[in-house]
Amino acid sequence: MKITHIETFLVDAGWRPWGIVRVETDAGIVGYGECTCLFTQYAVLGAIEDMKPILLGTDPRAYEMRFWDMFRRLRLGSIGGAASKAVGALECALIDIKAKALGISVTELFGGPTRQTVPVYFSHFLGYRPSASKFLGKKPIETFADIEEAAHEAKAAGFQALKTNLPALTSLPLKMDHTGFGGEMGTTDQYLTGPRLDHLEAVIKTIRGAVGDSFGIILDINHNCKPESAVRVADRLRPYGLMWLELDLDDPRALREVKQRIDVPVCSGETLFYPEGYLPYFQERALDVVMIDTIWNGFSPSLRIGQLAQTFRLNTCVHNYYSHLSTFISASLCGVLPNVRVLEVDGEDVPWKDELFTHAPELVNGEMRIPLNRPGWGTEPNLSAFQRYRWDRRVPVITVPSGFDALIPQLPSLGGEQPLARTNADSLAGPWAPEHRVLSPLPIPEGESP
Repeated sequence: MKITHIETFLVDAGWRPWGIVRVETDAGIVGYGECTCLFTQYAVLGAIEDMKPILLGTDPRAYEMRFWDMFRRLRLGSIGGAASKAVGALECALIDIKAKALGISVTELFGGPTRQTVPVYFSHFLGYRPSASKFLGKKPIETFADIEEAAHEAKAAGFQALKTNLPALTSLPLKMDHTGFGGEMGTTDQYLTGPRLDHLEAVIKTIRGAVGDSFGIILDINHNCKPESAVRVADRLRPYGLMWLELDLDDPRALREVKQRIDVPVCSGETLFYPEGYLPYFQERALDVVMIDTIWNGFSPSLRIGQLAQTFRLNTCVHNYYSHLSTFISASLCGVLPNVRVLEVDGEDVPWKDELFTHAPELVNGEMRIPLNRPGWGTEPNLSAFQRYRWDRRVPVITVPSGFDALIPQLPSLGGEQPLARTNADSLAGPWAPEHRVLSPLPIPEGESP
């Protein structure tokens, strides 16, 4: 069996695209991986183009050798980041092919299942609504009653836990803070003022009052706080019994300092790559729950990270806020590892999400069924839907709900309360289009037209 063709798709997911890579073989077996990456999406697609000459004409079933063929090309300063994400997506596609060739699920291929279902939590609770409510068909969060109503909805949907993010302002309507990823002048300090802590406490207190004491609440402060502010956040929220505080610090000693000074479990790791990147954090005992991004690391490297975490007696959580393909890939990893705490899934998303794949995740009572009954990942892209919801590659990727509310205008509906969908360049016209969304001379992949 030989690889004959590799192509990528960008699918319209409202305020951002989802990236999918397809690998074809001369045996007619096709494999898929996900290459979604906010902020550097086109860099990942470009890195996939760079990897094509390495893979074309080789046997995809030897996925471990193919991984090392690609990984060795990263050693000139590209380990981690966009290039590694491209390798991870391609490696997942090769594993999909191997499992399909054997007629088994990926979970079975790697010795599973270790479980039939995995607990999930509602991720980005309140996080997408401030800037993308029209894409979701949901109302924005303007009052504390809106927060209560949204929390009741999450609980009624069967979830047993949710994760929210850091509010940006000191009052409602709600805006989310992701200045750790970008923002205006004066937003680089990673420091929270007293009024912002007051507002954060009011939001978390409202959520806790709506869901009850036994429901899990996670706060993800991402890269928005230095250790001093992270400790103040945890101290302020002690009465509300957080399931964990999630944050990212690029120094394991700094993260260990936070962990030692608070009495809330610490989760981290979503931006790390490969076992070597996690090892210093494990050696410092800097975290309680290990976050692994499977599509960015690749399936086999993610498995090795999880096994290394088990050696240090740590449980894992799989970072997953992408398309359904990523959810199936992530659940497959959960079906192999012996040390899984929970799987992340977005509880709200664009209403056409299920159209894009042949199977959606089976979520019942806050758990997802491990995909075991179909070969490979257990779901396939619906290519006709991919064409209907095609992201125009000449358009720079923006990520509205990531917290840049002061930089990107609110997007109004194109009519009534129907969710906003953008499937071609023409629909970018209008007063709501941010001025920086100009067409750029990005190359169109082979076989596609602009």
